[in-house]
Amino acid sequence: MSDDTPGMIDLHSHTFFSDGELVPAEHARRAEVQGVEKLGITDHADASNVQECIERVERAKDDAPIRLLSGVEVTHVPPKNIGRIVGMARDAGADIVVAHGETPVEPVVEGTNRAAIEAGVDVLGHPGLIEREDAERAAEEGVRLEITARGGHSLANGHVARVAEETGAKLVVDTDSHHPRDFITRDRAVEIARLTGLSEERAVEVVDENPRELLDEIL
Repeated sequence: MSDDTPGMIDLHSHTFFSDGELVPAEHARRAEVQGVEKLGITDHADASNVQECIERVERAKDDAPIRLLSGVEVTHVPPKNIGRIVGMARDAGADIVVAHGETPVEPVVEGTNRAAIEAGVDVLGHPGLIEREDAERAAEEGVRLEITARGGHSLANGHVARVAEETGAKLVVDTDSHHPRDFITRDRAVEIARLTGLSEERAVEVVDENPRELLDEIL
């Protein structure tokens, strides 16, 4: 990465405090090697562990070689309860809140995308075949829709990008990293965005500008 190339902001990843492999310090170091400059640690959470997830990342920040963002991924929570869990995460001091969207490779309850958007999450992770109406609401509420680098979840990336472009919803590219090999460079993130059908200019905007704009809004 050249000096004038921006580092990547990756808003969605997991340590061994949920189903990842690494402690936060090594997780952050592996990301740093790939050129990540800010990393959201968003372990899977429900009412049983939301505060603990955030507190663990807060304690890890001083040992990390890059800027860590403490957060959670609200995961497989019944839609009627998502707003409550998001509120718990905000109250616990989360830097960022991600919701586990209606990916095509897991049995996520229908209505999860809409409930997460209405709850005001920051990023709707891998939202699958998101309905146009929900994407319109995401655009209105400033919820970012995720293009994911993670296998399986990425099957719907093209649909997500197309609906976002049609409705004005903003996109971000995240890795949803669980393992060291999951981290990617900024250039690879741009390539993944391009593979959805976005132009080079739009792909660069999605990777470089949209996450920075989001962090300016929420931090």
